[in-house]
Amino acid sequence: MPDGETGIRDNWVVWQLPRLQAHPDLVTVPPPSPEYGPSERVQPRAGVDPLSIDFGPLGYAEAAVASWKVFDRLRAEGLIDAGIRFQVSLPSPIAVIGAFMAGPQAELERRYEAALLGELDAILAEVPARDLAVQWDAAVEFALFEGVFPSWFGSGYTQVLSGVTERLVRLGNAVPAGVELGYHLCYGDFGHRHFVEPSDTSTLVAVANAIAAGVTRPVEWIHLPVPRGRADVEYFAPMADLALAPYTALYLGLVHATDGFAGGRRRIEAAEAVVSHFGIATECGFGRRPVEQIPRLLDLHARLADSLD
Repeated sequence: MPDGETGIRDNWVVWQLPRLQAHPDLVTVPPPSPEYGPSERVQPRAGVDPLSIDFGPLGYAEAAVASWKVFDRLRAEGLIDAGIRFQVSLPSPIAVIGAFMAGPQAELERRYEAALLGELDAILAEVPARDLAVQWDAAVEFALFEGVFPSWFGSGYTQVLSGVTERLVRLGNAVPAGVELGYHLCYGDFGHRHFVEPSDTSTLVAVANAIAAGVTRPVEWIHLPVPRGRADVEYFAPMADLALAPYTALYLGLVHATDGFAGGRRRIEAAEAVVSHFGIATECGFGRRPVEQIPRLLDLHARLADSLD
């Protein structure tokens, strides 16, 4: 059960931007051109060595520990079933570096990744491994593939794939045994729109396969998005090459509130022509939705899950 990314975290990583802008070693600058998402970036102040920057607490551990205490109490009261894990979703460093930092991105990424892994350590210190699930969220990675944001580790597809998967594998291996691990791959949801409409699942499959091959501990799940307008077999066709471990659950984000059961069934039928077994989810979680929509979405999930072969 995820903690919901409520309050100031309700728009995924956008809440990190004002924290970065308040950092004494960083200064706000405009991006070179209008971009997907907030059109502001930060960079080191003149004379500041980027490798000396200490980002300090990022806020993820503080939020997770506060949510964990509520989760633990509700589970003790029987309102959450025994055996349900507490899920913490964390962005990859690429999300913040690619969207909010003007440069030098490679050096800033090293420092931000160290800070983010420190957040993970702080969470692990408070939440027992047997109760915890960690999901790494990867969206800006696919913006790099599509050229929406510039890549600081290579411009060609092969270079971007190598750089993206190297980083996602490293993050997965940082999650210790006993904690469940998953990945959410995404094409963006700022303002409920993608930065680019994916032509098919080929790049998603390439990244998923590299994660499966590179992470040395079990990966319990991988989630792939399915745009509302893609109920054609061609979108799913590259998934025939998925090479996940038998213990890794595949979830397809094919549930969309706007076209309900009928739309979900069309996407399920197209997916079933290529992959034989999968779970279902929304394309990008329940985030950024009005609270009154959640019960209807949960009911839609249940009805579609009951309809699976």
